[in-house]
Amino acid sequence: MSKPDHERLDRLVAEARRAREQREQGYRERALKIYPWICGRCARQFTRENVHQLTVHHRDHNHDHNPPDGSNWELLCVYCHDAEHSRVLDCAGRSAGGEELSPATHQPFADLKARLKGRT
Repeated sequence: MSKPDHERLDRLVAEARRAREQREQGYRERALKIYPWICGRCARQFTRENVHQLTVHHRDHNHDHNPPDGSNWELLCVYCHDAEHSRVLDCAGRSAGGEELSPATHQPFADLKARLKGRT
């Protein structure tokens, strides 16, 4: 087993972080120009001194969906943003009505060994 190339991994992580920061800066700056600096949930108002606590939330949870009109964004304070994402995680495995969903039972690879047996 070969050892991981730590320098390469560090470069990849640094590149990914820079790309994420650039992407966030782009839509964050646009959202701060479009919307008033007020949390969309708790209505807390922000100023230049504390605007760093105001985050851009993607309504459809897709961070790559950034329409120029800002229709997929809402400004939330860090507390409401965390609560929103916790709510989504808490609802995992439940239907829209709140009923618990049964786990998937389909096993796509159940007979793979038998299918591959004759292909050697």
